Amino acid sequence: MTTEATATNETAKTTETAAGVEGVYGGPLGREILPDTYFPAAGAAPESVYRLVHDELELDGNASQNLATFCTTWSEPEARRLMAETLGKNMIDKDEYPQTAELEQHCVRMLADLWNNPDARRALGCSTTGSSEACMLGGLAMKWRWRKARRATGLPADRPNLVCGPVQICWKKFARYFDVELREVPLLPGATGLRPEQLREYVDENTIGVVAILGVTFTCDYEPVAAIAAELDAIQADTGLDVPVHVVAASGGFIAPFAQPELVWDFRVERVVSVNASGHKYGMAPLGVGWVLWRTPAHLPEELVFRVDYLGGDMPTFALNFSRPGGEIITQYYLFLRLGREGYARIQRNLLDTAAHLGDEIAALGPFTLLYDGRGALPGVSYTLTDPDGAGFTLYDVSAKLRERGWQVAAYPLPAGRQDTVIHRVLVRREISRDKASLFLADLRRAVTQLGRTAGDSGATGPVSFHH
Repeated sequence: MTTEATATNETAKTTETAAGVEGVYGGPLGREILPDTYFPAAGAAPESVYRLVHDELELDGNASQNLATFCTTWSEPEARRLMAETLGKNMIDKDEYPQTAELEQHCVRMLADLWNNPDARRALGCSTTGSSEACMLGGLAMKWRWRKARRATGLPADRPNLVCGPVQICWKKFARYFDVELREVPLLPGATGLRPEQLREYVDENTIGVVAILGVTFTCDYEPVAAIAAELDAIQADTGLDVPVHVVAASGGFIAPFAQPELVWDFRVERVVSVNASGHKYGMAPLGVGWVLWRTPAHLPEELVFRVDYLGGDMPTFALNFSRPGGEIITQYYLFLRLGREGYARIQRNLLDTAAHLGDEIAALGPFTLLYDGRGALPGVSYTLTDPDGAGFTLYDVSAKLRERGWQVAAYPLPAGRQDTVIHRVLVRREISRDKASLFLADLRRAVTQLGRTAGDSGATGPVSFHH
C-alpha cells in the first residue's frame, strides 16, 4: 500500500471515529429529548440509540442491591450467551424447535424427580412465564376436576371457592378472572401463614382446593404442608369432603429439596395434586420461567389441553400465553446440569447461613423484633419495629433512608388479621454475598442512628412515599 493510500485510510478511520463519538453526544440525537409520545419520522445510528437508552436505564436502581425481590439479578456469562443465541426460538413452536421442546420436558422430569413425583419418568407438567401463570394453571385444573365431579353426581357447580392463607396477588387475579370465591383465611395472632386448625371453618362442598405456600411472600416462612394435608384427611373422615392441595413452592421449591431435604411437603404428601415453582427465583434462571407439575395425568383435565395444527404439527398446549421465548427454559436446563444437586445445595446453604447472620445482627440492633430469623424456610428475614409508637420513625422511613445508599427494602403491612403490623422483608439471593450483607448491615445501623437522632431533635418523622 502506498504512503498516500495509507494516509487516506488513516484519515478515514479518524473521521469515522470522530463521527461515531459525535453521533452519540455531539450529533442531533444528543441535542434532543428522546421521543416518548410520538413515533419518530426517521431512524438513527444503532450505537447512538443504544448509548442514550443505556444512559436512561442507569436511572433505575442497582439490581444487585434490590433486597425486595426474589428474582435472579445475576447470571453467568455462559447463561447469558445461551440466552443471546436462542433469542429467536419460540417455545410454542415445538415442530420447528423440537430440541427446545425436549429440553423443556427434560426439566419437567428432573423437577418431578426433585419433588418426589410417584412416576417421575412420565411426569406431566410444563414451563410457564413464571409462578403467577403456573398458579393459575394449577387452579384451573382443580376447578375443572371439582366441577366435573359435581356434575357427574347431579350437584350444582356454580359456586366454587378456594381456601388459602396470605397469598400473593396472582391468586386474587385467578379468583376474579375465573369466577372463584377466594376464602383468604386471616392470620392468627403470632402466625406467619395458614394454620391447619383454621381449615374446618372455611372448607365446604364447593371448595376446589386448598393452597399451601412453601415460602410465604410476606414473611419468608413455610406453611406446614403435611399438617394441612393431615387436617384435610381428618375433615374427609368426618364429612366425606375430599379436598386437594396445590403447593405454591414459588421460592421454596428450589430451597427445601437441597437445604431441608427432611421436610415433607411435595408429592410425598398424597393429597398434594400439583406443585408450582419459579425457575427465575431460587431456581436461578433469568427472568421469565416458571414450572407447574401434576401428580398424575388424571389431575390435569384433558379438556384444558388445546391442540394446535397451524405451526406444522399437532401440538398440545396448556398455557395462558402462546408465543414466548425459549431461552429461559434452555438456560434453566443449563443450570440443572451446571450445578446439580450438590451445587444447588451448596449455594442454598450459603444463602441460609447469610440470612441467619442477618437475622442475628438485626435482632441485636435494638429497635427491631424478628418475625422470621432466616432459619428453617427461605433465605431471608422479616422484622417489625418493637415499639412503633415510641421509635420516633417508621419502617417506611428506614426504607427511604436505605434507598439513599442504593438498597431497596420492602416495607408493608401484614395481611388480614395482622394489618396493624408493618414489616420489612430482606431477601438473600445468590448474588448477595456475606460481604454485601455486611455492607447492608452497616447502612442499616447508620440509618437507625440517623433517624433516631432526627427523631430526638425534632420529633417523629412521618411516613414516606417509597413502598414496595
